[in-house]
Amino acid sequence: MRTKAKPSTAIARSDAQSIFVREVNLVEDIIGEMSFTEMFLLQLIGTRPTPAQVRILDTVLVTLMEHGITPSVIATRLIYHSAPDALQAAVAAGLLGVGTTFIGTMEGCAALLEEILAAPEGMEARARAIAERQHAARTPVHGFGHPHHKPDDPRSPKMLAVAEREGVPGRHIAALRMLSVQVDAVYGRHLTINATGATAALLGEIGIPQKVMRGVAVVSRSAGLVGHILEESRNPSGAYIWETVDESIPYAPDASTQDTKKA
Repeated sequence: MRTKAKPSTAIARSDAQSIFVREVNLVEDIIGEMSFTEMFLLQLIGTRPTPAQVRILDTVLVTLMEHGITPSVIATRLIYHSAPDALQAAVAAGLLGVGTTFIGTMEGCAALLEEILAAPEGMEARARAIAERQHAARTPVHGFGHPHHKPDDPRSPKMLAVAEREGVPGRHIAALRMLSVQVDAVYGRHLTINATGATAALLGEIGIPQKVMRGVAVVSRSAGLVGHILEESRNPSGAYIWETVDESIPYAPDASTQDTKKA
């Protein structure tokens, strides 16, 4: 009978006198020497990041941190109003909104970019096929479109420019731009590359795996939500949000309720 190999970790180890993260001494070489972004990259990619990788991840983190009173912020403020003694619950409530509609669509866009880059028929042909496929299925093209920023998301050009200035290989950015051209052609109108689309390209350029890209958004938005909690503690809006919704959505019994009463 074959014995299963024990699981292992390559992230951190410690003894009574020291702690090592990815074989880098936490006390001697990280604390006071590395920024949070450098440490985050060390954790993810397993090696000391380059200055370009740090600047690009910083660009993504600061871009995704804040966008006003979004659904995730509303959830955080309402839960903080309900349980002000549990800040972590309010942050967690907001982070549950990092999904395929808001904030977290970079994973879906990254998958499309990888599909384009791996296509044997060439980038243009595959980008066109993707646009036609999504259009026929009436499903969103992750990384494109925005309910408020029209005709273009102002964040995306700056994000892409930062990455290009840092001298990244540019393959993922090229795939994103190609997909943008084909999406506009197939849909017959301009759909902006949004911040999550730009994020997918930037994270791909610095080697962040597609499966954990949403985690970058989670880290970034956590900081933003803490800021909203501090404001909520000083200038509460949770009760107002609750009362506004309660007043704005009337009770209207459905037909099945009426039929039950008659019976």
